[in-house]
Amino acid sequence: MQIIWKLEQGFAQDIMSEIPEPKPPYNTTLSVVKALERKGYVGHETFGKANRYYPLISKEDYSRSLLGRVVSHYFNNSLSSLVSAFTADHPISDQELQELELLVQKAKQNPKS
Repeated sequence: MQIIWKLEQGFAQDIMSEIPEPKPPYNTTLSVVKALERKGYVGHETFGKANRYYPLISKEDYSRSLLGRVVSHYFNNSLSSLVSAFTADHPISDQELQELELLVQKAKQNPKS
């Protein structure tokens, strides 16, 4: 998805050219793109025998969805458990802590149902 977001649209060969060495086989890459298409993340337009692929979901929306699944599946829907697990191995700078405090204050002011 990173490459498709970067390209915004591209043929299989365009996608292959963006993959760093060692490149996977062409068929493997195309299988991954087709799987992303089946999941609704990628669409395509057909030009003769070639397909031009493009993202159907923004990077931001995908990230939110992925993080939601991680919190749900691995942290029992608990954001505090996620933060606790993350901070156990990654120190938080004073600036990051201030940013988190601002986010908490905003969440308190605008609770979602």
